[in-house]
Amino acid sequence: MVQAEVIGIDLGGTAIKLGRFNQNGTCLQCLTVATPQPATPEAVLAVMVDAIAQVDPDNRAIAIAVGTPGPADATGRIAKIAINLPGWHDVPLADWLEAKTDKPTVLANDANCAGLGEAWLGAGRRFQNFILLTLGTGVGGAIILNGKLFTGCQGAAGELGLISFNPHGPICNSGNQGSLEQYASVIAIRRRTGKEPAQLGALAQAGDINALTFWQEYGKDLGIGLTSLIYVLTPEAIVLGGGVSASFEFFFPAVKAEIEKRVMPTSRLGLQILPAELGNSAGIVGAAKLAWQQHLGF
Repeated sequence: MVQAEVIGIDLGGTAIKLGRFNQNGTCLQCLTVATPQPATPEAVLAVMVDAIAQVDPDNRAIAIAVGTPGPADATGRIAKIAINLPGWHDVPLADWLEAKTDKPTVLANDANCAGLGEAWLGAGRRFQNFILLTLGTGVGGAIILNGKLFTGCQGAAGELGLISFNPHGPICNSGNQGSLEQYASVIAIRRRTGKEPAQLGALAQAGDINALTFWQEYGKDLGIGLTSLIYVLTPEAIVLGGGVSASFEFFFPAVKAEIEKRVMPTSRLGLQILPAELGNSAGIVGAAKLAWQQHLGF
Protein backbone atom coordinates (compact mmCIF):
# COMPACT_ATOMS: atom_id res chain seq x y z
CA MET A 1 0.00 0.00 0.00
CA VAL A 2 1.37 3.42 -1.01
CA GLN A 3 1.79 5.82 1.94
CA ALA A 4 0.11 9.22 1.73
CA GLU A 5 2.40 12.24 1.48
CA VAL A 6 2.11 16.02 1.78
CA ILE A 7 4.20 19.01 0.75
CA GLY A 8 5.34 21.69 3.20
CA ILE A 9 6.56 25.03 1.80
CA ASP A 10 8.39 27.88 3.54
CA LEU A 11 8.16 31.11 1.52
CA GLY A 12 10.93 33.57 2.36
CA GLY A 13 12.14 36.85 0.91
CA THR A 14 15.27 35.28 -0.61
CA ALA A 15 14.48 31.56 -0.79
CA ILE A 16 11.53 29.16 -1.06
CA LYS A 17 12.05 25.84 0.72
CA LEU A 18 9.93 22.79 -0.04
CA GLY A 19 9.76 19.29 1.42
CA ARG A 20 7.66 16.18 0.71
CA PHE A 21 6.80 14.35 3.93
CA ASN A 22 5.10 11.17 5.10
CA GLN A 23 2.90 10.93 8.19
CA ASN A 24 5.87 10.19 10.46
CA GLY A 25 7.53 13.48 9.54
CA THR A 26 10.22 11.87 7.38
CA CYS A 27 11.31 14.22 4.61
CA LEU A 28 11.36 12.13 1.43
CA GLN A 29 12.61 14.90 -0.84
CA CYS A 30 13.48 18.56 -0.31
CA LEU A 31 14.36 21.48 -2.51
CA THR A 32 15.36 25.13 -2.11
CA VAL A 33 14.85 27.61 -4.94
CA ALA A 34 15.53 31.34 -5.14
CA THR A 35 12.59 33.65 -4.54
CA PRO A 36 12.05 35.62 -7.76
CA GLN A 37 13.00 39.29 -7.65
CA PRO A 38 10.84 41.28 -7.55
CA ALA A 39 8.81 38.76 -5.57
CA THR A 40 5.39 39.68 -6.94
CA PRO A 41 2.58 37.24 -6.12
CA GLU A 42 2.32 36.07 -9.73
CA ALA A 43 6.09 35.48 -10.04
CA VAL A 44 6.22 33.61 -6.74
CA LEU A 45 3.26 31.43 -7.77
CA ALA A 46 4.96 30.42 -11.02
CA VAL A 47 8.22 29.48 -9.26
CA MET A 48 6.33 27.63 -6.53
CA VAL A 49 4.28 25.55 -8.98
CA ASP A 50 7.44 24.57 -10.87
CA ALA A 51 9.22 23.66 -7.62
CA ILE A 52 6.24 21.55 -6.45
CA ALA A 53 6.50 19.53 -9.67
CA GLN A 54 10.21 18.99 -8.99
CA VAL A 55 9.79 17.91 -5.36
CA ASP A 56 6.84 15.63 -6.22
CA PRO A 57 7.62 14.26 -9.69
CA ASP A 58 5.26 11.27 -9.31
CA ASN A 59 2.37 13.43 -8.08
CA ARG A 60 2.10 11.49 -4.81
CA ALA A 61 1.30 14.39 -2.46
CA ILE A 62 -2.33 14.77 -1.46
CA ALA A 63 -2.15 18.21 0.22
CA ILE A 64 0.00 21.33 0.46
CA ALA A 65 0.63 23.88 3.22
CA VAL A 66 2.59 27.12 2.90
CA GLY A 67 4.24 29.26 5.57
CA THR A 68 4.25 32.92 4.50
CA PRO A 69 6.21 35.84 6.05
CA GLY A 70 3.16 37.54 7.51
CA PRO A 71 -0.34 36.73 8.77
CA ALA A 72 -2.83 34.60 6.87
CA ASP A 73 -6.57 35.03 7.32
CA ALA A 74 -8.39 32.89 9.89
CA THR A 75 -9.39 30.30 7.26
CA GLY A 76 -5.80 29.85 5.99
CA ARG A 77 -6.73 30.88 2.45
CA ILE A 78 -5.37 34.42 2.03
CA ALA A 79 -1.92 35.88 2.66
CA LYS A 80 -3.01 39.14 4.28
CA ILE A 81 0.42 40.79 4.21
CA ALA A 82 3.82 39.31 3.42
CA ILE A 83 6.59 41.38 4.94
CA ASN A 84 9.52 42.03 2.56
CA LEU A 85 7.51 40.82 -0.46
CA PRO A 86 6.27 43.66 -2.73
CA GLY A 87 2.60 43.78 -3.64
CA TRP A 88 1.48 41.12 -1.15
CA HIS A 89 -1.84 42.33 0.22
CA ASP A 90 -4.79 39.95 0.49
CA VAL A 91 -3.29 37.44 -1.96
CA PRO A 92 -5.53 34.33 -2.39
CA LEU A 93 -2.49 32.05 -2.60
CA ALA A 94 -4.31 28.90 -1.44
CA ASP A 95 -6.90 29.26 -4.21
CA TRP A 96 -4.20 29.91 -6.79
CA LEU A 97 -2.15 26.87 -5.80
CA GLU A 98 -5.22 24.63 -5.70
CA ALA A 99 -6.15 25.75 -9.22
CA LYS A 100 -2.63 24.97 -10.49
CA THR A 101 -1.97 21.72 -8.60
CA ASP A 102 -5.44 20.30 -7.89
CA LYS A 103 -4.33 19.68 -4.29
CA PRO A 104 -6.04 21.14 -1.18
CA THR A 105 -3.86 23.95 0.17
CA VAL A 106 -3.70 25.90 3.42
CA LEU A 107 -1.60 28.92 4.51
CA ALA A 108 -0.16 30.01 7.84
CA ASN A 109 2.32 32.52 9.19
CA ASP A 110 5.88 31.19 8.81
CA ALA A 111 6.68 31.50 12.53
CA ASN A 112 3.49 29.58 13.33
CA CYS A 113 4.71 26.85 10.99
CA ALA A 114 8.07 26.81 12.78
CA GLY A 115 6.20 26.46 16.08
CA LEU A 116 4.18 23.53 14.73
CA GLY A 117 7.39 21.93 13.47
CA GLU A 118 9.13 22.23 16.83
CA ALA A 119 5.97 20.93 18.54
CA TRP A 120 5.87 17.88 16.26
CA LEU A 121 9.50 16.84 15.90
CA GLY A 122 11.66 19.41 17.72
CA ALA A 123 12.32 21.04 21.07
CA GLY A 124 8.61 21.47 21.85
CA ARG A 125 7.56 17.84 21.44
CA ARG A 126 7.60 17.19 25.22
CA PHE A 127 5.29 20.11 26.01
CA GLN A 128 1.59 20.86 25.58
CA ASN A 129 2.04 24.58 26.28
CA PHE A 130 5.01 26.54 24.95
CA ILE A 131 5.94 29.59 22.95
CA LEU A 132 8.46 29.88 20.14
CA LEU A 133 10.35 33.02 19.15
CA THR A 134 12.22 33.12 15.86
CA LEU A 135 15.15 35.51 16.30
CA GLY A 136 15.92 36.33 12.68
CA THR A 137 15.69 39.31 10.34
CA GLY A 138 12.62 40.15 12.41
CA VAL A 139 11.26 38.41 15.50
CA GLY A 140 8.35 36.07 14.85
CA GLY A 141 6.40 34.01 17.33
CA ALA A 142 4.10 31.06 17.80
CA ILE A 143 1.91 30.01 20.72
CA ILE A 144 1.09 26.35 21.35
CA LEU A 145 -1.75 25.95 23.88
CA ASN A 146 -2.96 22.51 24.94
CA GLY A 147 -1.02 20.99 22.07
CA LYS A 148 -2.64 23.20 19.43
CA LEU A 149 -1.48 26.29 17.56
CA PHE A 150 -3.25 29.41 18.89
CA THR A 151 -3.94 32.01 16.20
CA GLY A 152 -6.78 34.04 17.74
CA CYS A 153 -10.14 34.99 16.27
CA GLN A 154 -8.76 36.53 13.05
CA GLY A 155 -5.75 34.26 12.57
CA ALA A 156 -3.15 36.92 13.46
CA ALA A 157 -2.33 36.09 17.10
CA GLY A 158 1.20 35.23 18.19
CA GLU A 159 3.11 38.25 16.85
CA LEU A 160 5.34 37.99 19.91
CA GLY A 161 8.13 40.15 18.53
CA LEU A 162 5.82 43.13 18.16
CA ILE A 163 5.02 43.58 21.86
CA SER A 164 6.07 46.97 23.24
CA PHE A 165 9.51 46.90 24.83
CA ASN A 166 10.54 50.56 24.98
CA PRO A 167 7.88 53.19 24.18
CA HIS A 168 10.61 55.60 23.05
CA GLY A 169 12.59 53.10 20.98
CA PRO A 170 13.10 52.79 17.20
CA ILE A 171 10.09 52.77 14.88
CA CYS A 172 8.95 49.29 13.84
CA ASN A 173 7.49 48.30 10.45
CA SER A 174 4.36 47.25 12.33
CA GLY A 175 3.69 50.86 13.32
CA ASN A 176 4.71 50.18 16.91
CA GLN A 177 7.63 52.05 18.43
CA GLY A 178 10.32 50.22 20.39
CA SER A 179 8.91 46.73 19.86
CA LEU A 180 10.91 43.74 21.09
CA GLU A 181 11.88 43.11 17.46
CA GLN A 182 13.79 46.40 17.48
CA TYR A 183 16.08 45.00 20.18
CA ALA A 184 16.28 41.26 19.47
CA SER A 185 16.36 40.89 15.66
CA VAL A 186 19.31 40.55 13.28
CA ILE A 187 18.59 44.07 12.00
CA ALA A 188 18.68 45.41 15.56
CA ILE A 189 22.01 43.67 16.21
CA ARG A 190 23.49 45.14 13.02
CA ARG A 191 22.26 48.61 13.97
CA ARG A 192 23.71 48.31 17.45
CA THR A 193 27.08 46.73 16.64
CA GLY A 194 27.74 47.04 12.91
CA LYS A 195 28.31 43.27 12.90
CA GLU A 196 26.42 40.14 11.94
CA PRO A 197 25.21 37.80 14.73
CA ALA A 198 27.44 35.02 13.37
CA GLN A 199 30.50 37.30 13.65
CA LEU A 200 29.59 38.19 17.23
CA GLY A 201 29.08 34.51 18.02
CA ALA A 202 32.52 33.62 16.64
CA LEU A 203 34.14 36.48 18.58
CA ALA A 204 32.41 35.36 21.78
CA GLN A 205 33.60 31.80 21.17
CA ALA A 206 37.14 33.17 20.94
CA GLY A 207 36.72 35.00 24.25
CA ASP A 208 36.35 38.55 22.89
CA ILE A 209 35.23 40.64 25.87
CA ASN A 210 33.22 43.13 23.80
CA ALA A 211 31.27 40.36 22.08
CA LEU A 212 30.64 38.58 25.38
CA THR A 213 29.42 41.84 26.90
CA PHE A 214 27.14 42.44 23.93
CA TRP A 215 25.52 39.00 24.30
CA GLN A 216 24.99 39.66 28.01
CA GLU A 217 23.17 42.89 27.19
CA TYR A 218 21.21 41.18 24.42
CA GLY A 219 20.16 38.42 26.83
CA LYS A 220 19.03 40.98 29.38
CA ASP A 221 16.83 42.76 26.81
CA LEU A 222 15.38 39.49 25.56
CA GLY A 223 14.72 38.33 29.12
CA ILE A 224 12.81 41.55 29.87
CA GLY A 225 10.71 41.05 26.74
CA LEU A 226 9.98 37.44 27.64
CA THR A 227 8.87 38.52 31.11
CA SER A 228 5.66 40.03 29.69
CA LEU A 229 4.92 36.88 27.69
CA ILE A 230 5.50 34.62 30.69
CA TYR A 231 3.11 36.58 32.89
CA VAL A 232 0.38 36.37 30.23
CA LEU A 233 0.84 32.76 29.07
CA THR A 234 2.80 30.93 31.86
CA PRO A 235 4.21 28.44 29.32
CA GLU A 236 5.97 25.21 30.23
CA ALA A 237 8.79 26.16 27.87
CA ILE A 238 10.14 28.93 25.66
CA VAL A 239 11.84 27.73 22.49
CA LEU A 240 14.24 30.15 20.76
CA GLY A 241 14.92 29.66 17.06
CA GLY A 242 16.13 31.72 14.11
CA GLY A 243 19.70 32.54 13.17
CA VAL A 244 20.49 34.50 16.34
CA SER A 245 19.79 31.41 18.46
CA ALA A 246 23.10 29.96 17.24
CA SER A 247 24.63 32.07 20.05
CA PHE A 248 22.15 30.76 22.66
CA GLU A 249 24.95 29.67 25.01
CA PHE A 250 26.24 33.26 25.25
CA PHE A 251 22.94 35.06 25.94
CA PHE A 252 20.99 32.35 27.81
CA PRO A 253 22.49 33.03 31.27
CA ALA A 254 21.42 36.69 31.11
CA VAL A 255 17.93 35.72 29.85
CA LYS A 256 17.51 33.28 32.73
CA ALA A 257 18.79 35.74 35.34
CA GLU A 258 16.46 38.50 34.13
CA ILE A 259 13.41 36.23 34.18
CA GLU A 260 14.25 34.94 37.66
CA LYS A 261 14.59 38.53 38.87
CA ARG A 262 11.38 39.86 37.30
CA VAL A 263 8.88 36.98 37.26
CA MET A 264 7.20 35.66 40.40
CA PRO A 265 8.04 31.99 41.06
CA THR A 266 4.35 31.07 40.72
CA SER A 267 4.38 32.23 37.09
CA ARG A 268 7.60 30.45 36.07
CA LEU A 269 7.40 27.18 37.99
CA GLY A 270 9.30 24.54 36.01
CA LEU A 271 9.81 26.89 33.04
CA GLN A 272 12.40 25.67 30.55
CA ILE A 273 14.17 27.89 28.01
CA LEU A 274 15.53 25.86 25.11
CA PRO A 275 17.15 26.37 21.72
CA ALA A 276 15.09 25.19 18.76
CA GLU A 277 16.19 21.87 17.27
CA LEU A 278 15.02 21.88 13.65
CA GLY A 279 17.03 24.83 12.33
CA ASN A 280 16.09 26.00 8.84
CA SER A 281 13.81 23.01 8.30
CA ALA A 282 11.34 23.99 11.06
CA GLY A 283 9.15 25.90 8.60
CA ILE A 284 8.67 23.09 6.09
CA VAL A 285 8.24 20.48 8.85
CA GLY A 286 5.54 22.60 10.48
CA ALA A 287 3.85 23.31 7.16
CA ALA A 288 3.70 19.56 6.53
CA LYS A 289 2.13 19.05 9.95
CA LEU A 290 -0.41 21.76 9.14
CA ALA A 291 -1.29 20.00 5.88
CA TRP A 292 -1.96 16.75 7.77
CA GLN A 293 -4.01 18.55 10.43
CA GLN A 294 -6.13 20.60 8.05
CA HIS A 295 -6.89 18.04 5.40
CA LEU A 296 -6.73 14.65 7.08
CA GLY A 297 -7.43 15.33 10.75
CA PHE A 298 -4.06 13.69 11.50
